[in-house]
Amino acid sequence: MTLTSELIQSAHRTIRLEIEAVEGLLAHIGADFVRACEMILGSKGRVVVVGMGKSGHIGKKIAATLASTGTTAFFVHPAEASHGDMGMITRDDIILALSNSGSTAEIVTLLPLIKRLGIQLITITGNPDSLLAKAGEVNLDARVAHEACPLNLAPTSSTTAALVLGDALAIALLEARGFTAEDFAFSHPGGALGRRLLLKVEHVMHTGTELPCVPRGTLLRDALMEMTRKGLGMTVVLEEDGRLAGVFTDGDLRRTLDRSIDIHSARIDDVMTPNAKTARAEMLAAEALKIMEDHKIGALVVVDTAGHPLGALNMHDLLRAGVM
Repeated sequence: MTLTSELIQSAHRTIRLEIEAVEGLLAHIGADFVRACEMILGSKGRVVVVGMGKSGHIGKKIAATLASTGTTAFFVHPAEASHGDMGMITRDDIILALSNSGSTAEIVTLLPLIKRLGIQLITITGNPDSLLAKAGEVNLDARVAHEACPLNLAPTSSTTAALVLGDALAIALLEARGFTAEDFAFSHPGGALGRRLLLKVEHVMHTGTELPCVPRGTLLRDALMEMTRKGLGMTVVLEEDGRLAGVFTDGDLRRTLDRSIDIHSARIDDVMTPNAKTARAEMLAAEALKIMEDHKIGALVVVDTAGHPLGALNMHDLLRAGVM
């Protein structure tokens, strides 16, 4: 057997064992899981996640997932908790403790104080008969038959199982709270999803003197000068009462040239696009992007309810804003 095949075989074995570990969790999702969810949903405080070593790394991820999906949570290192960080935890909080063995000394040391303060305790362990599991109001069983490590020593399958169980808890809480995509965006204002869900057309459109516009009857050559000055690749065409009559874009210019129309004598009314697609200022920028993509256009006029142009935006504006 070559080294390449041995490496692939090892990877396959690890993945199969971890899949088995995750599938094994299904048999343990029941009343205890429901009780844990009810405790968190009924709490006035935060979820404080603790864990040592590899369980601590998993705990940090679980805390982050909870926090980003509507459940206020943070991670506290149990060793630091014994040296002052217990002051970060209140009686209204719930502690979520991770320990595969259920006997991690740094967490067990905290149990008397947790009980004295009357703080509710949820545990995730691989040993339901352990001291930690029995100390909790509820224990989420994350036991695995074997670690993926061939020595059955390095935390692998067990940490994967704990991580998946934490995800299951977070998503169950998310759904129970009716957490929405917009709620998620408020937790991720700097991310791409946040920009797509929070940014509105009014935040990126060009307004005032930046908006290229000409009245009906304008010579095409003068409209082209307006387009050049404003640099949006289009101009708005206005009715006498200020409502939108149409638009003229770079694409319209190319089609005009194909028709051999004299750009020096033609008027904008003869070459503009009437009944142009428009957007509203309060519309999400992502919705404006979809209109552009669906109709294969590069710019949109923003109008009010009476049809008066308020601004305009193009693909470059959305690209700069990180919407696409």
